[in-house]
This record gives sequence, structure tokens and C-alpha cells, in this order.
Amino acid sequence: MNTLYATVGVVGVGAMGRGIAQIAAQAGSAVRLFDLQPGASNDAKAHIASQWEKLVAKGRLDAVMADAYVSRLSTVETLTELSGCDLVIEAVIERLDVKQLLFSELEALCSPEAVLVTNTSSLSVTSIGARLKHPERFAGYHFFNPVPLMKVVEVIAGLKTDKTVCGQLASYARRMGHTPVLAQDTPGFIVNHAGRGYGTEALRIVSEGVADYATVDRILRDQAGFKLGPFELMDLTGLDVSHPVMESIYHQYFEEPRYRPSVITAQRLAGGLLGRKTNEGFYQYDDGKPSSPPEAPVPQVTEMPPVWVSPRASRRADLLMLLKTLGAKIETGASASPQALTLVAPLGFDMTTVAVVERLDPARTVGIDLMIDDAVTKRRVLATNPATRTDMRDAAHALLSRDGKPVSVIRDSGGFVTQRVVASIVNIACDICQQGICTPKDLETAVTLGLGYPLGPLAMGDRYGPTNVLEVLFNMQTVYGDPRYRPSPWLRRRGAIGLSLMQVEN
Repeated sequence: MNTLYATVGVVGVGAMGRGIAQIAAQAGSAVRLFDLQPGASNDAKAHIASQWEKLVAKGRLDAVMADAYVSRLSTVETLTELSGCDLVIEAVIERLDVKQLLFSELEALCSPEAVLVTNTSSLSVTSIGARLKHPERFAGYHFFNPVPLMKVVEVIAGLKTDKTVCGQLASYARRMGHTPVLAQDTPGFIVNHAGRGYGTEALRIVSEGVADYATVDRILRDQAGFKLGPFELMDLTGLDVSHPVMESIYHQYFEEPRYRPSVITAQRLAGGLLGRKTNEGFYQYDDGKPSSPPEAPVPQVTEMPPVWVSPRASRRADLLMLLKTLGAKIETGASASPQALTLVAPLGFDMTTVAVVERLDPARTVGIDLMIDDAVTKRRVLATNPATRTDMRDAAHALLSRDGKPVSVIRDSGGFVTQRVVASIVNIACDICQQGICTPKDLETAVTLGLGYPLGPLAMGDRYGPTNVLEVLFNMQTVYGDPRYRPSPWLRRRGAIGLSLMQVEN
């Protein structure tokens, strides 16, 4: 079997199929395009050629090479014309019955040496290939949109896939300029599975009334360094894509609470608020540009109260230094005076519980999120409890804004936005390692390339502290009594020594 795959067939020439065909031709393969929709293959060929023309115009591709690429593309009218292909890649609708029927037909047409692969994002590779007589030559080959720019591809072995096939597909991915990661055939594979901790937890936060969409996006961009907030990302992907994936993974894992979808996205999908593609999603769009609601102005406080910091606050020394830098009048007594603003910095606990446990006056208690070092963030996040006085909330907001760093004030919840989302991301990633779905190295590669996170989830856990992540999860469990926050055994075992890839894997 030629590891280059001299002739490649692409079935289904929507956005994914076009992208796959483009990079296959660039890798040196002759590519045959097939689609049941009349004229779709010719339109796809023209579209791909136009992409190369744009690269030539920008000086990023030689015109002679572009012509050579175009010469490798051809269109076919019937599946039978794919019979001579060494590799056939399917990129059709995400329906199990449709894919099973297609591959049964392809197996009957193609050479016994030909490799058949599916670009499914959420269906079981083993189930898709269940009707094949030779499932050993069938695998998952999951690319991400836009394919030419998203440089990662998941190579998924079904239960009967020949390991040699996966090795050859990985080699071909490299030939196409992509980075292959090897995954077991489990719901969501690596990227869509690991991504459950981001959008799903953000949806829970909004559904609990903790903060609105724009505030959550701002916090996760500015405090945790994500390129796009979860709601910006869902608008970019489209709810017609992202919500079905949420449901698919949830049901395939037999209603595992961690992956529970949200009624928010279900309703918005039903209402046609899909995101950028409909110019209306979580944001309104004008010529592709989102209109974001303005932030609340910094309150005007004429007389700033003294500040007392809980002795149990995380990063207490750093917080005291920050308050000193901001010119706060700091109380150092064993308890706060009746006039003082009380600052707490818990991990995973809500402000109400902290005030009760520490016997603080809830009316004067405000929380600040310090799980991430303030020096490396672009935003501070405060949280009130239901009894917090307006003047104390405004005083905390004004004080923490004195150096010009933006401040978001959220409502009481178990854990701050960043704490909850980061802990969920790290916990799910550790579960992926626990299940042996992929190696820790491939996990980090897949997430950074496929999801664009600022760090891989294991590196993220090490950066912010595995014990801190565990504390957030344990305390969230206490607050909610919800199994979705139970720590992964892999995280429990390695939390004390770090999640670093340099650690011995066992």
C-alpha cells in the first residue's frame, strides 16, 4: 500500500470535503471529487482553484505550482469512478445509516488494497464500519474546518482497524502538512471530547445567572488567555454544528453528567440563532463584526472604606501587596472593623458559604478570583453574595480598577468563571488520559492545534496548580452535590506531583 496514496477520492464536497481535497492535491495526489448534488463537484473544483489563485496573488504560491495542483483535481459523476482510488475519504452528513450504506458500496467497488476513511466528528468509527467485510482497512480521519488552516488530524482506529493503516494515514497527514494524533474510538475522540469543559461549563454559568454571555467571554479571554470566549466560539462554529455534538457525546457516554447539554443552545438552535452564518447568535453581526454590549462603568466612590483581607484568602500575600499598590487603607487586625470592606479569595466556594464558615459579615464581603496570578492577567473578577451591600460592591470595583485594569463583577456562585471552566477542562483531560483514549502528548497537541487554547489542558493544570484545580472541584462538589465535578482518578493520583508530560506515565 502506497503511503502517499497516489489517487484519492473525496465523497462529499462541502466545506470539509473541499479543504481535504485541497491539501491532498498539494501533497501530490490525484484527487477525484464526488457529490450526489448535481454540479457540486464542479463548483468545489472551481472553489479550490480560486483558493490557490488567491495564494498566488498574495505571493505565497508559485503560479506554476498552482497550475500543477489544479491539474490533479478531477470530478466524477458516479461512485464507480472511485474504484481505482488508493484512499477514499468520506465527508458527508453526520448520519450513521447514510455513512454505513456509503461504505458498503465503496467496499464493493474499490480494490481490496484501498483504504476507506470517515471524517466523522462524533459518530463511532466501529459502528460506521460494522457492515464491512474487511473493517481492518477502515479508520477515522477527522479533520477540522477550515482544513488548510487547522493543522491537526485525528487518526482513529476502530476495534478491527489494522494498526498499519493508522500508521500510513499518520504519514500521509504529515505529507499534507498536518500533525496527526492517534485516538481510540470513543465519543468525541480527542478534540471534541476535551472541548466539553469549555462551552458546556460556560453555558451552566450563564444558566445560573452568574454572568451574561459577553462578561463570560471577556473574563475567559482577559483572565485566562483564550483567543475566543466560549460564546464567540459557538457563534463562529455555528450552533447547528456545536449543539448536536454536545448531544451526541452526552448520549454516547450514557448521560454522563459532565457532558450534559444546555437548554440555552437547544432553544437558540430551534429559533435559528446559529451565530455568524445567520448574522445573529449570542451576538448580533454586521458585516461579520459582532456588536458586544458595553461594560459597566467604574463606580464613582467618594469615600473608600478600609479593607480587611481574610487570612484564608488564596495568594493572600500577593493580594495585600496589590492593595497596597492601589493605595488601599489596609486593616491588619484579627477581624474586620464594622466599617471595613472584607475581601475573600476562595477556590471553588461561593461567597455566601465563605462568609458563613469564616463568620464574616456577608453584607460587607466581596470575593476576588486569584487562582491565576494577577500580574499575568488583563482583567480582575469580583463576586458578590446576595447580601453584599451596593456601596461595598462599588467600593471594591472602584478600588481594584485604580490602575486601569478592567474589572468584572459577577453574582455569587460556587467558584469563579475561570476557576470553574479551567477546572472542568483539566478534569476532563485527565479523564481522557485515565481512559487511555490517547497519549498525554497527543492530547496536548490536539487541543492546542484543534481548539486553539493558550495551553494544553495538562500544561494548564500545572500552570495554575493541580492542587488548586482539585480544591476547586472538591469544593464545587460540596456546594452543588453534583457528580459532574467529581475529580478524575488520574488527576487525584497526579495532583500532588503535577500533570507535566515529563512525569512517568503509568
